Amino acid sequence: MSPSPATPARPIRRRIASILSLGLGAALLLSACTGPEPETKEPAEWELTAETAAPSGDLDSFTWVNYGEPYSLDYAYAFDYADNMVLANVCESLMRLNPDWTLSPGLAESVSHPTPETWVYEIRDGVTFHDGTPLTAGDVVASMNRHLDPAVGSSWYSVYQNVVAIEQTGDRRVTVTMASADSQFNLGMGGSAGVIESAATLAEKGADYGNSTGGVNCTGPFSFGEWQSGESITLERYDDYWDASLTARSAEVEFVFMNDANARTNALKSGEVDGGWMIPADAVPQLLDSDRGDLLFGLNTAVNNLIISDLEGPLGDVRVRQALLMALDRQGIVDAAVKGYGTTTDVLTTESVWDGASDAAIATAFGDVEAYPTDIEAAKKLVEEAGAVGEELTYVTAPISSDFNVYAQATAAAAESIGLKVTIETVTPNAYTALFSDPSAREGVDLFYTSWYLSSPDPLEMYSVLRTGEFSNYGGWSNPEFDAVVNEALAIEDPAARSEKTALAQQIANEELPWLPMFEAPVTLFMGERITGVAPSIAFMYFPWAATIGAR
Repeated sequence: MSPSPATPARPIRRRIASILSLGLGAALLLSACTGPEPETKEPAEWELTAETAAPSGDLDSFTWVNYGEPYSLDYAYAFDYADNMVLANVCESLMRLNPDWTLSPGLAESVSHPTPETWVYEIRDGVTFHDGTPLTAGDVVASMNRHLDPAVGSSWYSVYQNVVAIEQTGDRRVTVTMASADSQFNLGMGGSAGVIESAATLAEKGADYGNSTGGVNCTGPFSFGEWQSGESITLERYDDYWDASLTARSAEVEFVFMNDANARTNALKSGEVDGGWMIPADAVPQLLDSDRGDLLFGLNTAVNNLIISDLEGPLGDVRVRQALLMALDRQGIVDAAVKGYGTTTDVLTTESVWDGASDAAIATAFGDVEAYPTDIEAAKKLVEEAGAVGEELTYVTAPISSDFNVYAQATAAAAESIGLKVTIETVTPNAYTALFSDPSAREGVDLFYTSWYLSSPDPLEMYSVLRTGEFSNYGGWSNPEFDAVVNEALAIEDPAARSEKTALAQQIANEELPWLPMFEAPVTLFMGERITGVAPSIAFMYFPWAATIGAR
């Protein structure tokens, strides 16, 4: 989600997270390529695991591999997998996003919605920060107001874009007043946008808050221990944690940073580390057969897409966008990039985020949509009709993981097979990150890749960011009918009724393809032989999953 059309866009970090996710395979078999026909592969089979066995006892410590060092543990900037997988165990939000992707009360003991423009939170009593000071309504107001401060430049500003005021209206009560009805605001309070920090700590740490020297002082089951830059972060169990059901089963957890996919794989195979999220795809077959632990697949909310970032060029014609999607061998991409552990899709959301949706909405959103099977001849005709034969596209990629090369080469092969020309430009990872935050970085760029995850149990989050003028509407796509449907849906409180409007938005996006959906894939997790108790789910971004891990 991002600033509304009426709000000046500010440079905020976007969720490229997913782009770092899987250190994946490089060989690509594409029907669009010249040469022999690829062998037909049996589809990979997997089952989603909702939970693992309860621990038999507690641990002194365990180690967890993180693909990268967090950018920050400041909740205002924690917008990536590496950041949030750590932060979720230390800091807590007003609401709690659970492993099954439902919301329940968190630091807010209850929430009410007395008018369409107000949300009222009753703050839980008996909660203390890690320095022992009690949680107050004042801490909540201070924490939330940071997202409205231009000097902070919060990555989560989009959740707050309709907020007029955040005020303490009782001893333990906080009232948020919106400019207009916004059903999504409270849903966003289960993620980093709803994290609460001590107001005193925020004032004391200032610019050092959330970095390796300043740390954080929150209310979660673990407290911040030590951050050794470039190496690791250590968390320590907080013995005065308020929720007995989530008291940490380990006295300590150490997150070890390993950028290299092979190093991560070897550390898991050898038992050097006890577990990790987002397993490199090349390692999945090896770890499935490992006697050092279990490779598990969990619920995900991400769709892997090609973002159309220039609608003034050839891709401005919907026929060319349709043709490119029809030319992509998306099953070949799944086989090469995630070793077959994925499913092609024609839409921008997963069913996992349609919590509370009606059966009719699901049927409309996923059944009554245009399919784009691979069809080179039909795609060629569309390009010819659009008068785009011989037009040039620029695709930007980065050496982040080997799957990036898969997406780049697959896109180039698909485009060239239907009469388009593609230049692949490789930039640094930092320059790639800028594509999501700096419009000038996207000048002259037609396409780039993302795996876009949602942070709330509502698909409207996805379609809100594609409205006219939204910060994350990277190509400047505009459809008045789509905008009207999304805005109407935002004002609907009932999830079932709202889902039916959102389904219409999904249909429009499916027809117009502002982004090109490729596939969805499960979250991967390796749980070593010493540990158990973790729930495999993308909720590791916001739920205190490490607290549930104990001894087998």
